[in-house]
Parts: sequence; structure tokens; C-alpha cells
Amino acid sequence: MLRYYVRSYTPLVVKGISEGFHDASVALVEGDKILWAKHAERFSRKKNDRINPLHLRNADADVSVFYENVPLKNERRIANSQVPVSTKIFEQCDYHTYHHESHAAGAYYTSPFTEDAVCLVIDAIGEWTTSSIWIVENRKLKKVFEKIYPKSIGLFYSAITKRIGLKPNEDEYITMGMAAYGEVCVDMQYCFNDWANWHKGFTLEDFKGHRPEDIAASAQAHAELEIEKLVGLAANWGKNLCYAGGVALNCVANSKILHNYFKNVWIYPNPGDAGSSLGAALAYTGKKVKYSPFLGTDIQHQVNPREVVDWILKKKVCGVANGKAEFGPRALGNRSLLGDVRFDIKRTVNRIKRRQNFRPFAPAILSEYANEYFEGPMNEYMQYVAQAKHDYKAVTHVDNSARVQLVTPENPSVLRPILEEYYERTGVPMLLNTSLNIKGQPIVDNWQHAMDFQKMYGVKVF
Repeated sequence: MLRYYVRSYTPLVVKGISEGFHDASVALVEGDKILWAKHAERFSRKKNDRINPLHLRNADADVSVFYENVPLKNERRIANSQVPVSTKIFEQCDYHTYHHESHAAGAYYTSPFTEDAVCLVIDAIGEWTTSSIWIVENRKLKKVFEKIYPKSIGLFYSAITKRIGLKPNEDEYITMGMAAYGEVCVDMQYCFNDWANWHKGFTLEDFKGHRPEDIAASAQAHAELEIEKLVGLAANWGKNLCYAGGVALNCVANSKILHNYFKNVWIYPNPGDAGSSLGAALAYTGKKVKYSPFLGTDIQHQVNPREVVDWILKKKVCGVANGKAEFGPRALGNRSLLGDVRFDIKRTVNRIKRRQNFRPFAPAILSEYANEYFEGPMNEYMQYVAQAKHDYKAVTHVDNSARVQLVTPENPSVLRPILEEYYERTGVPMLLNTSLNIKGQPIVDNWQHAMDFQKMYGVKVF
């Protein structure tokens, strides 16, 4: 019988595992140090892979912790006429936590806050829970509120994503981006009044006669109303917010809502299920850690910033693959495609990445100059949107917004010296930054992947 975890106070090496549904990952923690954390998809090369490559599971560890209670999840799936998932890996682990607890632990134990913190988790669904609020008591997380299936903001948003012709559990961020092109003209409040089983999704008859852009805009607006209710409720338990779950990736909602209710906000940089492997390990150890997003495969390859900028100044897009891979959905400089913001190269980059032409790109900017170019919330992890105060269309959306990445002097990636070189030669402190991959494929992981990318897509990689 698999045991629920009993907190350890010794510096054991703890392996957290997220696997079975989508976005599998493994993390290794020793005491208050994260040794590494890796996405399964980066190794298997299968987008959102639900199974970990075998060698990841064999990493040396004293104990292994699974990120959720699979038998409990299967109870819910069977009750709702869904196929149960395999319990094989779950049964091979020493301990387990619970789905939303893994999210909350990932958010709190990586945060800069002490016990004066409240954790909010909003996602599609775990075992039965779809949103939850947690407080900290004696280093332990205590759940004080939850909503259960089928009351799910995440499932609603995924159902909308499928309805407009995109892939659920993968393309929700495209729905968010599409919303800027539409009008809020579809009444979706009944969806939140009735809370139907959104696993069944919407049919083509639902919202018939409305453009996909308007459906997306209306869904975004109604989801924001429900998110704000939960954020406001969470504010009753503290002034410092730790936020996780797939819905925490909605940077538009984050920008509009979070700082209206909380003095300080920490959004876990890998808030979806992939980040739950680290969350499960931290739930077991109960120790605060100093977080860095650079936790994956290390490419020991020297990059000359001047050579990179030389290439960019030729109006050419180039890739950078150097140092440890980012653990999370954002490319923060170690696995990035870079371009010159002074030219409207959005179509060029979208063509390279094989994405829809309307899709925006993020600006990476030297943090000390950010307020000269943008107004609104910004941080190092591209978790908010700000309004542009410039005319560089390559890194702004149709509504003049931008998902800004602040690159601080403490940033360990090669992106900082590249930006400094570019600024010295152009007087502009930012570059277009997007992930080193094409649509439907995982981000480049090792140097061989980088060389394969260069050969297949004709993009120079440094």
C-alpha cells in the first residue's frame, strides 16, 4: 500500500515525479537545494509527453514521491464514465502527495515569503479538486478552501479552446492571444452558473454564428470574473500570494487582477503539471529553496555575444543554446530564438516557428530600462502583460500589450551580455525572445537538438 508522505527532517535526496496524464517531469531535491528538474518531453521529443523516459526515473534518490493520488483520481474518472489511468508508476513510488498540494507546495516553497503567505491553485482538475486555497502553519500547508469537479475554470477554458479549433491542454495560450482580436459579445455566464461537465466540451452548435475571436474574447472575460472571485477570497487569508495551477499561466488575467488584492505576488514559474514534480518533492521535504528556472540539461558551449549581435544586426533571426535548460514553459535566454525589435519581423519568426501569423512575441529587456518602454506589471518570468510606450511592433500584440521579460544583472543566462552588447551598438535595450522550437515540438534540450534545429530550419544557432 503506497503511503501518504510523512515529513522528513533529514537531508535526504528526494525525487518528485509527475507522470500519467500530460506534461510529465522529474525533479531531484536534497535538503534546501534543487539538484535538477527536467521535462520528459525534452528527452522523448514528444510534445507534452505524459510518460517519463526510463532513465529519468532511475536517478539516484532516497525516496520517491508521486505528485497525486491516482486511485482517488480514478474514482472520479470512473464516476464520470472516463477511462481510468494506469497506477503502475504511482505504485512504484514510496510516497504520494495530492495534486493541488503539489501545486501549492511548488508555489510556496520556491517563494520569497515566510509563513505570512496564502497559496491559490486554479487548474482544470486534480483528483476531484479544481481550485483551492492554502495557508502555512508550522511550515506545513493547510487547505482552507476548495472547489470540486465539475466547477472548473480550467476545464471551461480548455473546452473553449477545443471549440474554436485548437488543441486543449496545449493551446490555451493561443486562445488568450486570440481574445485580443475579438469582442466580448457572447454571454457565457450560464457556463459558470450550471458548471456542466466540460470534459464533454462544447458542440459546433454552441455559440453558432460567432467568430472564433469573439468566442475567445468572451471566454477570457468571463474566466477573469471567476478568477477574480477566487483571488478576492484568497486575500482574506494573507497579504502575500503564491499562485500556481495551469490557470496561473493566463498572463492577461494576472495583470488585471492579482496586484489589486495582494501586496506581494509570487507566481510559480512552472505552475502547470510539469512543475508538480518539484512541488511533490518540496511537499515531502517541507523546506524552502532558492529557486532558479535554470535546472535542466547543461550545454557547455561558449557563446560570443558580439557574434550573436553581428548576426541579429543583419536582420537575421538566430538561436541561442547555452547553459542549463529552463524548467518551465518560457524560454528565458538559454534556449531562445532572438531577433531585432527595430524591424517588424513577426511574420518571419512565425514562419520559422510554423505558427499563426497573429501570434505575438515577447520582448526581453534590460530591467533597468523597462519603465521607459513599458507601463504595467512585469517580472523575469513573462507572467504579466504590460502596455508598450514604444512603436516596435515586433514585440507588441494587436492591443499594444507585451509579455515582457525583465533581464536583471543577476540573470545567469547568456541573454544578459547579448542584450548589453545590442544596447551598446543600437541604443535599444531589448530583443525579441521566443522559444527555440517550432509549433508542436518541444524546446531544444541538448546541443545535438540545437544542431538538428539549425540544419532542418536554416536558422543559425549559437
